[in-house]
Amino acid sequence: MDKLKKTLSGNDDDEEQGIVGQFSDATTLSWSTRIKGFAICFILGVTLSIVGSCLLWMGSNGITLFAIFYTIGNIMSLSSTCFLMGPLNQLKKMFAQTRIFATILVVVMLILTLVCAFALKSAILTLMCCIIQFIALTWYSLSYIPFARDAVKKCFEGCIS
Repeated sequence: MDKLKKTLSGNDDDEEQGIVGQFSDATTLSWSTRIKGFAICFILGVTLSIVGSCLLWMGSNGITLFAIFYTIGNIMSLSSTCFLMGPLNQLKKMFAQTRIFATILVVVMLILTLVCAFALKSAILTLMCCIIQFIALTWYSLSYIPFARDAVKKCFEGCIS
C-alpha cells in the first residue's frame, strides 16, 4: 500500500528535495484527505456529466446546458486525480511523452464542445465533439494502466480482421 501511495503522490523517487519539494511536503494533505477529495471531486464530476446528458433533451437550450455540464463534469473528473498525485505532478504526467497526444486531444475537444454549443449553436457538432471528448478522455485514462492501450488496440484489430 505504501508503494501505491508513493506512486500516486509522485514520491516514487528517492532524490534529495529542493526548496519546492520541502514547501510541497509542508503543505500536503493527509492520505485520507486526498482520498476523500478525489472521491468527492470525481463523484461530482460524474454527476454533472449525467445531469448534462439528461439536459440534452430539454428543447432549444438543452444542447448548451448539456455542453456546459458535460464539459465541466469531465474537467472535474479529470482534475480529481490532482488530489492523489498533486497538481504539478499531474501536469507533468499529463504532458509526458506517452500521453501528450491524448492530453492535447482532450483539451481541444473540451474547447470545441463549448465552441460548437455557444458560437455555432449546432446540436450535431456539439454531440459529435462530446463523443470524441469521451473517447479521448477514455484513451487518456487508459494510458495510466500498464498495457491497457495495447490491449484495446489488439481487441479492435481482432474485431476488424
